[in-house]
Amino acid sequence: MPPQLQNGLDVSARVIHGTLDSLPPAVRAFVEDSVTLCQPEHIHICDGSEQENRRLLDSMEEQGIIKRLKKYDNCWLALTDPRDVARIESKTVIITREQRDTVPIPTTGLSQLGRWMSEEAFEKAFNSRFPGCMKGRTMYVIPFSMGPLGSPLSKIGIELSDSPYVVASMRIMTRMGTPVLEALGSGEFVKCLHSVGCPLPLKRPLVNNWACNPELTLIAHLPDRREIISFGSGYGGNSLLGKKCFALRMASRLAKEEGWLAEHMLILGITNPEGEKKYLAAAFPSACGKTNLAMMTPTLPGWKVECVGDDIAWMKFDEQGNLRAINPENGFFGVAPGTSVKTNPNAIRTIQQNTIFTNVAETSDGGVYWEGLDEPLAPGITLTSWKNKKWSPEDGEPCAHPNSRFCTPAGQCPIIDPAWEAPEGVPISGIIFGGRRPSGVPLVYEAFNWRHGVFVGAAMRSEATAAAEHKGKVIMHDPFAMRPFFGYNFGKYLAHWLSMAERPAARLPKIFHVNWFRKDQKGRFLWPGFGENSRVLEWMFNRIKGEDVAQATAIGYIPAEGALNLKGLGDVNLKELFGISKAFWEKEVEEIQKYLEEQVNADLPQEIEREVLALKERVSQM
Repeated sequence: MPPQLQNGLDVSARVIHGTLDSLPPAVRAFVEDSVTLCQPEHIHICDGSEQENRRLLDSMEEQGIIKRLKKYDNCWLALTDPRDVARIESKTVIITREQRDTVPIPTTGLSQLGRWMSEEAFEKAFNSRFPGCMKGRTMYVIPFSMGPLGSPLSKIGIELSDSPYVVASMRIMTRMGTPVLEALGSGEFVKCLHSVGCPLPLKRPLVNNWACNPELTLIAHLPDRREIISFGSGYGGNSLLGKKCFALRMASRLAKEEGWLAEHMLILGITNPEGEKKYLAAAFPSACGKTNLAMMTPTLPGWKVECVGDDIAWMKFDEQGNLRAINPENGFFGVAPGTSVKTNPNAIRTIQQNTIFTNVAETSDGGVYWEGLDEPLAPGITLTSWKNKKWSPEDGEPCAHPNSRFCTPAGQCPIIDPAWEAPEGVPISGIIFGGRRPSGVPLVYEAFNWRHGVFVGAAMRSEATAAAEHKGKVIMHDPFAMRPFFGYNFGKYLAHWLSMAERPAARLPKIFHVNWFRKDQKGRFLWPGFGENSRVLEWMFNRIKGEDVAQATAIGYIPAEGALNLKGLGDVNLKELFGISKAFWEKEVEEIQKYLEEQVNADLPQEIEREVLALKERVSQM
């Protein structure tokens, strides 16, 4: 039997774009096996060209999957099924032989640090979903590179998907197409299989022409096999498998094995008025201002911020001991609500062309709108909400979904860093942790040393946001802003971070913690945030340079009196902004200790236990 004939299926006859012969043997085998399993009508091997992209967008417009936004240049709007709007942590799993390879075994209840599924349970789930799942549809073969092509820090994946929306979005978010296959050759790649789970003919009508199968959604990672399998969701974080699935869950496991770090961090370059430049990486939970900080317009005269990436950093020590970072992505997948000319003018300028918007509202003149855009509508202009209904403020619900998104090329950002695609990466001299804490946590503090800094990352807590399916403003533990994204046991992850201090000649970055969101007793923010955050970055910059502008407290170093530049800022209550309450921190350290003991249990490194006890002791002496 000729190799392309499998189970009676003529695989090559189904190819409508590209050729199977253009694929490296291992990629071709992956495609042929998946065609046999999923039984698509056609196969389209993506080349990543502008012509291909234009045809795909036009085809999706004809099918009603996306709508052209005539107010802008090559911008599009997708409205999803309201049941498919965010990452679904409860249906996102990692498959390893032993549960403890994925998550620590908690003392009680379920682990909050990821979800494990046994190999047997996964096989059953896989076999009940994937056979025939692409009938009547086209399987797109999407070769993609995480990181600049040819960088020693980059990795390659092949995603097979039956969603043209995924193809168009992956073209923005990754380096995608024929050049990736050429760079791959016979090298290693991560296999990514995705289906919306809606074979044709449909059993029930689609909502908003959006194919998904929420009842059977499953996002699975098989790190030992270098595979990512996603079923039932078309939403970005669940279907663009280069994003959180590869860049964090799979990559953090690869990073542990290969001695580097894959982190949920923005990367920015900051230059002082004298022309000195430093790069910082920062980890905040989703929807806590990462994109705003990465694209900040400083209010301080003479300071400049440039963006390397707004979401993910892959970092590795070079031979000189510098921690080098790349942004493995090629685009921004930002939260739209709250993005405005005031909060992030550079994002607003970035998204004026070549952008796919999802679940935002549409203006009657072919533009976009969302809560916090802060632009009054022109007279006579009306809104259609993300639910595809006429909208008015009296409706009592938002016009855009709280987790609505823009997917836009990073290269369009007006302040993209000149070195953002440097294959060797940029040198990181500071790492920032942070979250939304309305009370108790000061505006900024610096860790005493690397080990204390790893503890600060482990102890991160923040108000829940709309980026996943959580409800309400509960304060959640979110260590390293990685809680939903760890690719392996968090205790082992902490040990991996601690081990960086043992690298010969390693120049360890300073570690800081920020909280832009502290409020006064009337619920008003104490700090103006946005461009004024450059004042905090200036203090960090000076600390990295070795300036003695800090004072020690029980929790870390805070700016010494007069060290935070407040010139021209008006009235800021520094006492309240930097207040470190003994009662608050006694409760905080108890919460942290309880969480680490219960959740990380036997896998908690002794060094972190000692840091908990040391903080407890310092707080008791306040």
